[in-house]
Amino acid sequence: MQIVQRKYSPSVALALLKSGLPPLLAQILAARGIKSRSEIGGTLSDLLPYSSMKGAKEAAVVLADLIRDQKRLVIVGDYDADGATATTVGLRALRAFGANVGYLIPNRLEDGYGLQPGIVDMAAALEPRPDVIVTVDNGITSVAGVMHANLSGIPVIVTDHHLPGDETPPAKCIINPNQRGCQFGSKSLAGCGVMWYVMWALQDELKQRGMPIREGFTVESLLPIVAIGTVADVVALDRNNRILVQEGLKRIRDQSTNFPGIEALANVSKLNPRVLTTTDIAFNVGPRINAAGRLESMDAGVECLSTDDAARATELAKALHELNVRRREIEAETVDEAVEQLTSSVPAESYTAVLHAEAWHHGVIGIVAGRLKEKLYKPTVVMATSEKNQEIKGSGRSIPGFHLRDALALMDSRNPSIMTKFGGHAMAAGVTVRPGMFEEFRSAFEEVARELLTPAQLNQSIETDGALPVSDMTLETVDLLRDLPWGQHFWAPSFCDVFFVVSHKKIGADRSHLSMLLSKDGKTFKAVKFRHAGEEVPTNIRAVYKMSANPWQGKTDLQLLVDHFESA
Repeated sequence: MQIVQRKYSPSVALALLKSGLPPLLAQILAARGIKSRSEIGGTLSDLLPYSSMKGAKEAAVVLADLIRDQKRLVIVGDYDADGATATTVGLRALRAFGANVGYLIPNRLEDGYGLQPGIVDMAAALEPRPDVIVTVDNGITSVAGVMHANLSGIPVIVTDHHLPGDETPPAKCIINPNQRGCQFGSKSLAGCGVMWYVMWALQDELKQRGMPIREGFTVESLLPIVAIGTVADVVALDRNNRILVQEGLKRIRDQSTNFPGIEALANVSKLNPRVLTTTDIAFNVGPRINAAGRLESMDAGVECLSTDDAARATELAKALHELNVRRREIEAETVDEAVEQLTSSVPAESYTAVLHAEAWHHGVIGIVAGRLKEKLYKPTVVMATSEKNQEIKGSGRSIPGFHLRDALALMDSRNPSIMTKFGGHAMAAGVTVRPGMFEEFRSAFEEVARELLTPAQLNQSIETDGALPVSDMTLETVDLLRDLPWGQHFWAPSFCDVFFVVSHKKIGADRSHLSMLLSKDGKTFKAVKFRHAGEEVPTNIRAVYKMSANPWQGKTDLQLLVDHFESA
């Protein structure tokens, strides 16, 4: 592991300092390419317009006609937090607009991803039967599903953000910033963000027609839901996404828009919603929503976010919390088994890790792939066998410099007999392999990785914002940094310093975390390192860490969250 300090322009940092920012924040933002205060975030008026999003205005006209004619709409979502929040945005907005709307979310374990022909049949069997299907967070690669819907007399409106395949589905409208010919300036919108933009366009279309909208409702009130989904889906927080997240968090904190589900999810996570942060969403709220889709049905996640009944939201949030506890247990067992398999089946000199066990739970293999990728720092795919048809389904996580979906596409062009389908992004993807073709997949994946990666790219480095003086290691600094929308490609500040280890001990139910008391320049700090695998803790360490506020028994202390340490 190589520790590298982020580079920044001193002149840019000075300009930010002169604009009124504190010196530490000016340096941190300069290292993230921010040149002026206006680039940090913005207001709603700074959002990119929906007019630049291909298909948004067209979809608004179609949806307005459907609402006018009281046609039945069914939203088909995805089974993750982005899919749940996108579905919620659609349900809440369309209901406020007077639409006749319901929803359907595939079961991860039984139905698979996206608008499959079988999902179309399930939708067609609903009462009342849908006149139109609206996909959220899926559909851009569902060519067969959209064709099947058309043959069934149910046109489809696709809203998605995933990368398109070679063939475009024959939908009535497609709204996706990543589709060919779309001039929308942000290609990193989450599925919930895309649906929010469509609802924004629809709201304006209804106003222009003089059609009724529920009193007091505006699409801006849905930004707390968009913030949750955007952070949970780990999309890049470019300026447009930062504005969406900032505006959503502001409404959660000041309760200008009340969502009982968000309040309840914060409460079961032992968080104060009045000071909710992007880190809280990423590590607490988002995983609890995701747990529903991983182990059972995402219906509980959608209902929790959709209900206005506080008691019902609390009941659902508690159920989601319990599912997340179960998910953690299954994940821990799978990680242990996968690590054992690593030693026997993945050579140290390999560029990739591809692991498979028939009985691994399909709902956690993506998380396990992420855990192993962190440990190995090489593209990793974890796979399990489907009981239904013996296909081998996998979830992959990648490293910078290896575009996972493009690598799978290259593999498929050379070996079309291995995979039946694949899709995803640069850093994460899903894949289905034909029965009995696991070894062929593993070999082809390794071959492509050796072509596209260099040995240097497999040497992990961790970026920090440098050392901190003790005078800046305070709760006041935590408060200074807390409110900004840190996340993917707008990384939360981390620092690197040398500490003396006063004491340390293993903590947690499975003793997998490390608690430490660290000393620097005569001051001591409480610290914790989660998922600490090693046993030895040197007397002097060089630690990469973030700072957080740790409330306990009515008192709040500074706590260092250690990402990595090594002997100093």
